[in-house]
Amino acid sequence: MQIQRKTLAQEVAERLIEGILNNEYPVGEKLPIEPELMKIYGVGRSSIREAIKILSIKGVLSVQQGVGTFVVSKNIQESLDTQMSKAEIEEVLEVRSLLDSKIAAKAAINHTEKELETIKSYLDLRGQLAEENKAQECYLADINFHVSIAEACGNALLKEIYKIASKNILRTFEINHNNNTASFKISQKIHTELYNSIENKDPEKAAQIAQRIVERMY
Repeated sequence: MQIQRKTLAQEVAERLIEGILNNEYPVGEKLPIEPELMKIYGVGRSSIREAIKILSIKGVLSVQQGVGTFVVSKNIQESLDTQMSKAEIEEVLEVRSLLDSKIAAKAAINHTEKELETIKSYLDLRGQLAEENKAQECYLADINFHVSIAEACGNALLKEIYKIASKNILRTFEINHNNNTASFKISQKIHTELYNSIENKDPEKAAQIAQRIVERMY
């Protein structure tokens, strides 16, 4: 599964939650009508409706047909995804550093041939985009390379936690690399070594290389 940016609806939902927690939209009160929300958040009707649906499922909003949408709770259980999106990037990187070597080692043991093909496809794409200096696409290819390794680790919970952490690594790349892929060209070699260690079913070497890659991110 590829890592992608948040949808507009998710961003609107988060901003609505902020408004609810700050009493901009008090419990028991009705939200502004759709056209007003569209103006406030600068998005289309479909994004507003999806954001309201997200918060209705969470039990924060209640939609009453023909009447309006009401705030019914401030008791918002933040998902791990939301918590990581708000965390300092150093904290996210620390989570990644704890997971990467374990995931790489398990992927070396548990991967299927199809999963190995997916890992290789993202590795090749990463290298190609780095050479072409297509920064955003290269960053996503790098992230998806590592996520595809997590997909192959054989532990569903570990995989999901890793995927959530990886969504937020894009912020680091955008800040630190200034739309440039020079360091990605240099690091293609060590990423290829990681792939080879997984292909050769060498968990110890895979763990060591994965740790070296993460250390370069700090």
